[in-house]
Amino acid sequence: IRHHQEIHVVMGNEACDLDSTVSALALAYFLAKTSPAPRAAFIPVLNIPRADFALRTETTFLLREQGIPAASLIFRDEIDLGGLHRAGLLSLTLVDHHVLPGADAALEEAVVEVIDHRPLERDRAPGCQVTAELVGSCATLVTERIAQGPPGMLDRPTAALLHGTILLDCVNLSPAAGKVTPRDVACVSLLEARFPDLPARNAIFEALQAAKFDVSGLTTEQMLRKDLKVLSGDELLLAISAIYVDLETFLHRPGVLQDLDSFCQARGYAGLVAMTISFNEHNEPSRQLMVYSRCETLHSTVCRALEEATTPSLHLQPLPSPWACVGTYTQGNALASRKKVLPILRAAL
Repeated sequence: IRHHQEIHVVMGNEACDLDSTVSALALAYFLAKTSPAPRAAFIPVLNIPRADFALRTETTFLLREQGIPAASLIFRDEIDLGGLHRAGLLSLTLVDHHVLPGADAALEEAVVEVIDHRPLERDRAPGCQVTAELVGSCATLVTERIAQGPPGMLDRPTAALLHGTILLDCVNLSPAAGKVTPRDVACVSLLEARFPDLPARNAIFEALQAAKFDVSGLTTEQMLRKDLKVLSGDELLLAISAIYVDLETFLHRPGVLQDLDSFCQARGYAGLVAMTISFNEHNEPSRQLMVYSRCETLHSTVCRALEEATTPSLHLQPLPSPWACVGTYTQGNALASRKKVLPILRAAL
């Protein structure tokens, strides 16, 4: 700010999963290498505090594999985006999301480009370049963008990051998981054709999956924070966590109800929806859902919205729950990921 240096930030969503992280790193690197006589410094920003990075176990694994030290990354609590914007120095590219949370609403006018793989919920200003395509991984769209750029822009470490991310997001390109599209497959093939020594698909997918599902050392609070999105409704916040153990295991953790209470109270959440996912040996997913709230009205509203949803229908079957404030379900429609459940919850709020 003192030197009036323009900053172009590339930033993923607040869950800061592998897709958001790698999309931000790869795109910022590409823009830095291809922008003609850049006035701005291109900076990928990981949209979590540095203290939370250890919870992103699959991301720390893949970056470590590619020799990228955590010390070279920039996290959300290490850059003053508001100050840069007020000084007129900020341009913002959003990857893997396109709507900033309420707390960041002031930054909306700095957004110059969006690359996302979910349906658009709002229009952007005319000057903003928008790529929104329903593919399995945002990293697929970033790979396409780099592949269309000048030749030689893709190096092996970047290719390895993109390759591993698309495979993890698209469940090793398994049609049974309902995420992969022909464009995801094409990008994985393109990366492998350019870098034949990339690790075998099965090997890197299984290593990333094992790292992602390794919650052995985490407290309940850390498990809920590991992959967290927050929706805001009329003066209330609803947390949606992906958790990587089955509900029975999760609800048998010592003191889990107290942990749920503390987690929501500390952050001002009126309730929490937890979505579990696990895979069988054929990479077919199974899912469960949990709704927690001490507010009976919110609890019943959210449960009813999920039970009665038709786009998509979740095919919920109630499971026995130890507490009235916790609703538990088996989710028969295992292809309905959190991305597809979020609009149902947003509408309910």
